[in-house]
Amino acid sequence: MTLSFHWFLPTYGDSRGLIAGGHGSFMSGDRPATLRYLNQIGAAAETNGFEGVLTPTGAWCEDAWLTTAMMVETTETLKFLVAFRPGLVSPTLAAQMAATFQRHSRGRLLLNVVTGGEAHEQQAYGDFLDKAERYARTGEFLHVVRELWRSTEPITFEGKHIQVRDALLGNRPDPTPPVFFGGSSAPAGPVAARYADTYLTWGEPLPAVREKLDWISGLAETQGRRLDYGLRIHVITRDTSEAAWAEADRLLQGIDPADIKRVQQNLARSESEGQRRMSRLHDGRTDQLEIAPNLWAGVGLVRGGAGTALVGSHTEVAERLVEYARLGIDHFILSGYPHLEEAYWFGEGVLPILEREGLWKHPAPSSAVASSAPFVASASS
Repeated sequence: MTLSFHWFLPTYGDSRGLIAGGHGSFMSGDRPATLRYLNQIGAAAETNGFEGVLTPTGAWCEDAWLTTAMMVETTETLKFLVAFRPGLVSPTLAAQMAATFQRHSRGRLLLNVVTGGEAHEQQAYGDFLDKAERYARTGEFLHVVRELWRSTEPITFEGKHIQVRDALLGNRPDPTPPVFFGGSSAPAGPVAARYADTYLTWGEPLPAVREKLDWISGLAETQGRRLDYGLRIHVITRDTSEAAWAEADRLLQGIDPADIKRVQQNLARSESEGQRRMSRLHDGRTDQLEIAPNLWAGVGLVRGGAGTALVGSHTEVAERLVEYARLGIDHFILSGYPHLEEAYWFGEGVLPILEREGLWKHPAPSSAVASSAPFVASASS
């Protein structure tokens, strides 16, 4: 078992506290998401051994394609897990964009397909399909994209939502970008089973994650396919358990109760089943937030999407990650506040433990790690 770890680019801003909003609600941090700061996070992720960085999509953050394209030349081995929404551009254009990105980045593109769970946000982009139809369109979209990535002959497709005629890419991507896909509702399952390479889920207690993975793996088997699985979760890891929980308490104390009320009201209108599952873990309460050993639901009080964090000593966090890995999780997409500093806490504290256990190894050549490491002045300089 070799695990892959990815970090997160907060393209809405960063902070030493929890940032309220997201997933249909605007959000910003007191550290603006300048390209210079995002490049610092990218360098920290690359240095510490993260394989890639997830970049979100939505009206509440910067555009993922443009942001990551600007970062390609400031990194050497780091991959970019670019989130995008099918249906807002044609599948032919999306396939072409991915192929171009893959060529110019020298094979460092990963794709996170986001169908969209907030109708009001989709409508702001001009998309008025209901949830079931959005998933149906996603399936048609991915069918066309995958055909374009492999076909040497023009393809024609006549679907309910997607139609293309004599579509062909002049340059196909090599390698083909892996497709990451998440969704907890019934219409999401068949799309994931047929088109995803890696199925993503948010951090829930182990039995809930096991149930979801069993569901998707069963659907994939009917398609004659076998998927990888990924977990999207936050981390608060320190040298001792007491220090980690003190940090979680600090984040909790910094939350404005008015923000909890505002964000929970906004999230209540979400059509996302995954979001409902996250919200049920805390029900808006600020007590009883440790819902499983070292699993803390405090982030979800003010943040949409992934709302849980693993909190504990480096050893405890490593142990919890191994428990998820035993369920079949291959990829861990992590984040923490602030993202720059927390990348080092995890990279220097948890990853060496997993490396000693033979569960992880740095994905970059040693020369690339050395060239991207922070500069340390000598005594004579």
